[in-house]
Amino acid sequence: MAEKKQKLHVRAAECLVVTADSASEERFVYGVRAGEDAVLSEVLSKEGIAFAHACDFSGKPGQFLNVQGKNGVPVCFIGLEPAGQRHPYQFGQLARDLPSGDWQAKMPDDIERDDVLLGFCLGAYRYALKAKDKPGQKTRLIVTKEENKGQAVETARSVWLARDLINMPANLLGPKQLAQAAYDVLTSLGAEVDVIKGKELRKNYPLVAHVGEGSERRPRVAVARWQGSGASKKSPLLSLVGKGVCFDSGGYDLKPSSGMLRMKKDMGGAASVLALARLIMTQDLPIRLEVRLGCVENSVSGRAMRPLDVVKSRAGLTVEIGNTDAEGRLVLADLLTEAGEHQPDLLLNMATLTGAARVALGPDLPALFTNSDKAAQALLEAGQQQADPLWRLPLWQGYAGWINSSVADLSNITYKPHAGAVTAALFLERFVTPDQKWVHIDTYAWNDSARPGRPEGGDSPAIRAVFAACDVLLNITKKTES
Repeated sequence: MAEKKQKLHVRAAECLVVTADSASEERFVYGVRAGEDAVLSEVLSKEGIAFAHACDFSGKPGQFLNVQGKNGVPVCFIGLEPAGQRHPYQFGQLARDLPSGDWQAKMPDDIERDDVLLGFCLGAYRYALKAKDKPGQKTRLIVTKEENKGQAVETARSVWLARDLINMPANLLGPKQLAQAAYDVLTSLGAEVDVIKGKELRKNYPLVAHVGEGSERRPRVAVARWQGSGASKKSPLLSLVGKGVCFDSGGYDLKPSSGMLRMKKDMGGAASVLALARLIMTQDLPIRLEVRLGCVENSVSGRAMRPLDVVKSRAGLTVEIGNTDAEGRLVLADLLTEAGEHQPDLLLNMATLTGAARVALGPDLPALFTNSDKAAQALLEAGQQQADPLWRLPLWQGYAGWINSSVADLSNITYKPHAGAVTAALFLERFVTPDQKWVHIDTYAWNDSARPGRPEGGDSPAIRAVFAACDVLLNITKKTES
């Protein structure tokens, strides 16, 4: 049966406009903090101020007010978070609550303009395949030409790309389509991309092949290479690896229906890696970049992998399949091995790997594992600065023996009911050379409920933190001198 095709394009920023449709109808939205509402008296008549007081508007975070200004044109106010920390997501509320039209955002001087643009764009995101959906954006933010092409907007577009991929139904996004999306996005930005399948894949990525054996939709591995315009052959090499399980049934260790419901998002690591790679490339960081995505489906059939199968990995280690639902680490293992063969300055992988990480940290905090304290510090600090936090968990070697096998070099699971995220990370570590600087991010890649800037559905936390930390992680500057 032929696979359904769904062409994926990186979205244009239709929620922004460089010039308002009508200068006379240009409207303003003001940011106000509690106790700092002097701006109300500047732009509102006495009647408008009385209306604001009647609505109990005081600038508390999340409050919103739509009122008529002195000139008769509508004006809006949004209550802001206290000063001192970055809160870009709060501006996602504007995309939801502002009336239709083109708006100028006037914020306190300490608010970074990029935060306003980023938050607004993230809040404007919608994903729907409804026949009656009308295209186009009714509420738009007015920006300059430079801002429209700047880092904040390209960050939002990269996040949109990840969200689109994660939200796409599995019948429209299989391994072939995910690999094609990576090919289209990365080649459009100048990367060389190979999509590997068939005999070559089975030879070079035996664990990936074994995971994908049960599906009619055959696995793919996408491998991309790119070099910034300011980079040379001696520039730092960043290698990114993403888990792209387009649907995870659990295999013979079948998930219950409730556990399978959101498993179209199990390629969230690959989507996040692709979004991060796109952001790096659009900002032309002076580095060398390699990207590897394992695109596969974990299904049940007469060909599917079975519990207690033993497979020889690319690294030469034999792996016993203790549980077919622990397939993501198998997909990553061969890719980490190949990436390490090129001796990158930093090897970083992202994956929707374990429910245990969600039990420990919840949906908003990706778990960070690394063998480098310097990398951990850089990422944690960047996460705080960017309002894109991670939380470090330990590569606790005391549990390393838990993944031993009596018949193979190691098992893909532990039978102990503890530390599932840690033992999964320790499994991956076995495929990373001891002298390799390595970061593993275990992410949920999903918003269970809608919040400003974070609509319900797929998401890619941690990519802004990683991008912001690149200069420290790779000892580079983000802007190349001309």
